[in-house]
Amino acid sequence: MAERKSFLLRIDPKLLEAVQRWANDDLRSLNAQIEFLLRRALREEGRAPAAPGTEPEPPA
Repeated sequence: MAERKSFLLRIDPKLLEAVQRWANDDLRSLNAQIEFLLRRALREEGRAPAAPGTEPEPPA
């Protein structure tokens, strides 16, 4: 399994509650939901890290 890093996240309580509800709806942990959202945002912005063993796409 890939190494995981821990970090402290300061977040508005209402935002955290909303993400927790979404995680519950998707049957994910809060941590997995946050990681899912971060990965999706990075992919949509073209900033996602390349998968191991793949060539990064050249900039347009």
